[in-house]
Amino acid sequence: MIRFAIISASVVFGASLACAEGIAPQQVQFEDGAIAASLTGVAGDPVSGAELMNKGSGNCIACHAVTELEHLAFHGEIGPPLDGVADRWTEEELRGIVADAKQMFEGTMMPSFYKVSGFTRLGDDYTGDAHPGGEVTPLLTGQEIEDVVAYLMTLKEE
Repeated sequence: MIRFAIISASVVFGASLACAEGIAPQQVQFEDGAIAASLTGVAGDPVSGAELMNKGSGNCIACHAVTELEHLAFHGEIGPPLDGVADRWTEEELRGIVADAKQMFEGTMMPSFYKVSGFTRLGDDYTGDAHPGGEVTPLLTGQEIEDVVAYLMTLKEE
């Protein structure tokens, strides 16, 4: 009986974790490159999104310039400047672009931040060796995508 209770509790706990995590990368639905639904059901935090613009797996300013973040070093010129991006794209379009820009812009150099399959030449630590167990984790979590999008939505023309 105790074993059954432990297994039942594990199943319920696991199901609640799955719900808390939101939409898994393999379940994302793109429509014309956009993602209509939040990946987590939790509003993004623009402050956390701004932090991701310069660090970790986000590091958006390595390729894009953002005037508001000019106090940070090494703004890139590969991608378009992000000033006014909220006037050019909807929240749904920005979510799709950040999650997997290749859905909207075929051949783009922008990394797919919420993708776990369909890669070519993917290797562990740039060795060319496959990932252990074939598992690939996205560069950003669903909540980090929502945070970056929340920050991008603050970048309007003045």
